[in-house]
Amino acid sequence: MTLLIIGIVVFLGIHVLPTIAGLRDRLVSRFGENGYKIFFSLLSIAGFALLVYGFAKAPVIQVWSPPPWTRWVAIVLMLPAFIFLVAAYVPGRIKETLKHPFLVAIKTWALAHLIANGDLASIILFGSFLAYAVYDRITLKRRKPTSLIGVPGTGGPRNDLIAVVLGVVLYVVFLVWLHPLLIGTAPLPH
Repeated sequence: MTLLIIGIVVFLGIHVLPTIAGLRDRLVSRFGENGYKIFFSLLSIAGFALLVYGFAKAPVIQVWSPPPWTRWVAIVLMLPAFIFLVAAYVPGRIKETLKHPFLVAIKTWALAHLIANGDLASIILFGSFLAYAVYDRITLKRRKPTSLIGVPGTGGPRNDLIAVVLGVVLYVVFLVWLHPLLIGTAPLPH
């Protein structure tokens, strides 16, 4: 459990840096834009690796036993989560309406997994990500925007269709193949 917690602290901690007024600018002025991005990337990768390994090795301590139907709630919630994830990088009405669809995707993903999982490691992991996404969304109101990778343009219905289609495809691929392969559990009952 210790590695999971350290991984979460490192991964989410590095992502909290840009939310602290002026800290990102001070780090960029000290290390340069590329130095900051390398530092950010390396700590993100290290934190992510630690939290994945820590989650995989964490003991199963059941805090509550979710009813079987909660699996279906999670499966249903994950469909829009994937669409929101894609919409974060494809400008359109979905992105315009949600403002920050990536954070909405994180919140939806975390909530879905909190509903369906009752073990302590899951509660710590998904609860941390849910809290981070709520915090990050609140702090975005007082931060200056940064440039993110995305499809250029203002988008429209065509881009929304692209976001929905790609989101559905990613959802199906992850639900059927990647979740069992990468996570070790099959969301769909056999």
